[in-house]
Amino acid sequence: MGHHLRRHRYFFKVYALDTTLSLKSGATKSQLEAAMSGHIPALGEMIGKYGR
Repeated sequence: MGHHLRRHRYFFKVYALDTTLSLKSGATKSQLEAAMSGHIPALGEMIGKYGR
């Protein structure tokens, strides 16, 4: 029906890192992923759903 009845999904990821990252302000997602690579001993994911 109307646009206001649409359901939305929200995806959340939380990463446990075994190091402190040294990224400059404005780093891209690719730079963040590269810096985290090999330093994620655990992670959690959650999907939230919202609808009226």
